[in-house]
Amino acid sequence: MKISIIALILQGIPEQIAVVTLAYVIAGMPFAWKKIVSMGIILALTSYLLRFFPILFGLHTVIMLVLLFILLFFGGKSNFYAGLVASLLGFLALIISETVCLSLLMPLFHVSAEMLNTDVGLRILITLPQVFVLFIASLIILKIKKGVKR
Repeated sequence: MKISIIALILQGIPEQIAVVTLAYVIAGMPFAWKKIVSMGIILALTSYLLRFFPILFGLHTVIMLVLLFILLFFGGKSNFYAGLVASLLGFLALIISETVCLSLLMPLFHVSAEMLNTDVGLRILITLPQVFVLFIASLIILKIKKGVKR
């Protein structure tokens, strides 16, 4: 499914920044917001561009996962294992949060899949809670890790 520029800016980029933030926390990497934001933008733009190609369903996610690992390993200087685990868990968390949020919100607001595909504004609004869930998960994991280190 192709996405509009407005959806890329208001939903795709924040979503990918949230995924990178979560991956940083999971990998135990020190926060570098400039890197996190730039990695999120790179991931979102890659996702946007991949949607123009006729690739198999699911391959887009695998490419994004590998790209996140590469960005964490080379750009964020994570170790190999931590970067791999953080990439896998970051995208798993995205898939779970998206599934749970859409499963709860679509019936609550009487939104169909067709409505999400045709109304960009509605799609942005109904998918933003998953972004907040990822950021909140990052904060919770960070607090737990800090509590364990004491």
